[in-house]
Amino acid sequence: MKKQKYVYDYPRPMVATDCVIFGFDGEKLQVLLVKRAEEPYKDCWVLPGGFIKMEESAEDSAKSMLFSKTGLKDTYIEQFHTFTAPDRDLRGRVISIAYYALVRKQEVKEGANAASADWFSLSDLPELYFDHKQILDMALERLRERIMFKPVGFELLPEKFTMRELQNLYEAILGVEFDRRNFSKKILHVGLLIDLEETSWPTPKRGAKLYKFNAESYERLKDKGFRIEF
Repeated sequence: MKKQKYVYDYPRPMVATDCVIFGFDGEKLQVLLVKRAEEPYKDCWVLPGGFIKMEESAEDSAKSMLFSKTGLKDTYIEQFHTFTAPDRDLRGRVISIAYYALVRKQEVKEGANAASADWFSLSDLPELYFDHKQILDMALERLRERIMFKPVGFELLPEKFTMRELQNLYEAILGVEFDRRNFSKKILHVGLLIDLEETSWPTPKRGAKLYKFNAESYERLKDKGFRIEF
């Protein structure tokens, strides 16, 4: 390859992206992990990731990885940190730009996950290699911050959901338990929900009420400095 003008003879680190893909099963927050097919750490669990191609941006690389594992394109993804420790990767000097993504598990395309990928609850994780436990912990910390100022949690729920599902989600992300009546009262007071006047069962006597996220209401609240306080 012809040397380009203004290119210095200087050591160049490799650059990768790692993606923390969160999902929600109605009760627990989960993360998608993959089993490595080669050394180092062959057959060990890690976060989905890969080296950035020369023609890719970091975000393009992360979105490509997300699509390859879930079959989803239009989903919430956010860059949250860059990991630069010199000894973080046994393969050499590798800088990783980390993203987290929020997906609706019911929308993940059948067959999109490779045979080596699987969902794990945060309370039942296998050992993670490289510095991926640190990356996961930081992603969860960022999600906990975001959910108080931005209703990103609705990206993990189906379009229609019950109040109990919403409470389970907030409890799973924040690691706390709420009183059911107080949680419902607080969320309804904020004004982020649309009461669909439907229930989760064919007959209202047996089913829980269904709601959906009110995007227009959030846009109005955002201008006033939106924040949820529990």
